[in-house]
Amino acid sequence: MDPKKLLEDSQQFLMNTYKKFPLVVRKGRGIKVWSTDGREFLDFVGGIAVNCLGHCHPKVVIALQKQAQRLIHISNLYHIEPQIKLARRLVRNSFADKVFFCNSGAEANEAAIKLARRYFREVMGQNRYEIITSHHSFHGRTLATLAASGQEQLKEGFEPLVPGFRHVAFNDRDAIKDAITKDTCAVMLEPIQGESGIRMHDPDYLRDVRKLCDDNGILLILDEIQTGMGRTGTLFAYEQFDITPDIITIAKGLGGGVPIGALLATNTIAAAFQPGTHGTTFGGNPLVCTAAIATIDVLLEDGLILDQCRRMGTYFIKKLEELKSEFPSIIADIRGMGLLVGMELTRDGMPIVLSCIEKGVLINCTAGNILRFMPPLIVTEKEIDKLVDVLEHIFDGLS
Repeated sequence: MDPKKLLEDSQQFLMNTYKKFPLVVRKGRGIKVWSTDGREFLDFVGGIAVNCLGHCHPKVVIALQKQAQRLIHISNLYHIEPQIKLARRLVRNSFADKVFFCNSGAEANEAAIKLARRYFREVMGQNRYEIITSHHSFHGRTLATLAASGQEQLKEGFEPLVPGFRHVAFNDRDAIKDAITKDTCAVMLEPIQGESGIRMHDPDYLRDVRKLCDDNGILLILDEIQTGMGRTGTLFAYEQFDITPDIITIAKGLGGGVPIGALLATNTIAAAFQPGTHGTTFGGNPLVCTAAIATIDVLLEDGLILDQCRRMGTYFIKKLEELKSEFPSIIADIRGMGLLVGMELTRDGMPIVLSCIEKGVLINCTAGNILRFMPPLIVTEKEIDKLVDVLEHIFDGLS
């Protein structure tokens, strides 16, 4: 179909919920994608941390093809073999004992909120319902996860919001301590704040929060929607902070490109969910679980992908730090972990994104002035060098 007609139809038939670039992506392989007009791009957005193995990884594609011929969907009223196998893999590679599958990160966070509240009501016999979250946090766009998110601009026009959330200063242990009341059931944090600009906590912060939760008998929920599935160099980011959460939520990279989310918890907490208390029609269906199994198997096979993520993350940050030294008036900060990397600019980042597209590289801008890089974990030094060269050329024209 004519690319121009596709863009016209997109404007006519789709709700205007995204500021879309004038680009229709037709296919992808590895870290590259191609548009309908034949242009080739290096993809450093990765579906916003979804395509952790790159586009159309052969093991994921083959797994999907085989499963699609066998069974695409069956109700959760029955036991589902790929779902069971995936749950076993997640439990054996995490702190958790039980898994609930859904379709997205927002749904996983909704489930975590419900589970925390119900745990205190049904298991602990206490009417605790409030959850403490951080300013600048992002936990989803459903009504409850929107209320949980610490970004006021996202909430305008959707009031009244779901009650039961208290927002405190980012990276401030004492602020959490002061916010805990007899009604508090949990603290919910991102190990690294992704959507608000790759904001990093102090090294001891999460350990301090873990102790606060223990001392006050409340739960620690980690939103690993963006940091999970190898993005920071370990399967889950919490592994790098020397803590064990009570609940984590994952999505994005879990399915290697297909929509799936999950809630992971210990046996004691998971016991609060019983038949009829929570559910989903499509969550954990055979097709997406099969893709997720293939994704996890590739991620964990000999540790090669995770090792590459750590090495390329170190290399990537080093190259960006060199750019910062060259353009101190343009680049204010470089931060990140593994292949979740942010570059804070002293100016609007959107013109940089548009210039990169013109030069054949896809990047993301969040929070107005922060370039966010989430390439597939298979990215190479050569591909990183290409991006850095493009950025250097663009910055040269600005200085």
